[in-house]
Amino acid sequence: MEFFLISLLNGVSYGLLLFMLSSGLTLIFSMMGVLNFAHASFYMLGAYFGYTLESRIGFWPALVLAPLLTGAAGALFESKVLRKVHKMGHVSELLVTFGLSYIVLELVQLLWGRVAVEFTPPAFLQGPVFTLINHGQLGLSLVAGVGGEICQSADTAVRIVCTPFPATRAFIMVTAIAMVISLWWVLTRTRAGLIIQAALTHPETVETLGHNVPRVFMLVFGAGTGLAGLAGVIGGSTFVTEPAMAATVGSVIFVVVVVGGMGSLSGAFLASLVIGVLQTFAVAIDYSLLQLFKDVGVVLSADWQNNSFIKLTVSQVAPILPYLMLVLILIFRPRGLLGKRDT
Repeated sequence: MEFFLISLLNGVSYGLLLFMLSSGLTLIFSMMGVLNFAHASFYMLGAYFGYTLESRIGFWPALVLAPLLTGAAGALFESKVLRKVHKMGHVSELLVTFGLSYIVLELVQLLWGRVAVEFTPPAFLQGPVFTLINHGQLGLSLVAGVGGEICQSADTAVRIVCTPFPATRAFIMVTAIAMVISLWWVLTRTRAGLIIQAALTHPETVETLGHNVPRVFMLVFGAGTGLAGLAGVIGGSTFVTEPAMAATVGSVIFVVVVVGGMGSLSGAFLASLVIGVLQTFAVAIDYSLLQLFKDVGVVLSADWQNNSFIKLTVSQVAPILPYLMLVLILIFRPRGLLGKRDT
């Protein structure tokens, strides 16, 4: 039971980190129709900005300033480069953001090196937020912080399994939920949000009313990349900050956006949770088709028993599961889980 609960929480926290990253991409696409291939590069920039600022001003100020710097870089790119190729169509937008992703990667390697940097969270976020204890006699219990004396018991006659849940993962969950609420409030309850939505469908009317539509789009792009930068600070301090981090999550966030539905924030939220939980459970399951056949009593020939395909475990194929889901969604539901437009 403790394995299921901790795996579920780990999956949800990973899924919420994916949403923090994919929400910015979804926002940019839904408002501007731009599929930003370099979005994961802004995630990486946020992590490195956070790392640099943390060593000088501390983690919490860096958590605020790094996303702002990342968003400013995104807004500058939109106003000086992307806006000029926007009229040429989606192919040109995709190519210019593709080129930007490689430029950012090379700049990061030149400035910070090609190996991972040590970006540690503050002491407040180090260690477990709680420990799940499965006691052979007392059953399942939850203790705040470390397990204490129970987990250090020398009594070998009683089975005690202590599973900590890191405070950094809890912080991811709290931050992501706060971000969801903030996005919903800004887009549906504020004047700025109404202007943004109106500029999407009726840009000429909005411009006639005196609003600067290009500036609105610049701010939307900056906000989307800023959200990626926020995810980068939290993800970089929780996992690893290295030049390969953009490539690690870059393809997955596109899967999230397509599976959830192009331009749908609620769809991206649902898809992020599904993919996060699915991958987390899958990497922990060491079970293969060969083992399944043995369990149900199917006798296989020696050639089949040595077949590499049926010997593959679920944990080995876990990395391809999101892409398999992407293919199935494109075949059977092109609009995604909650999308309103075809992919």
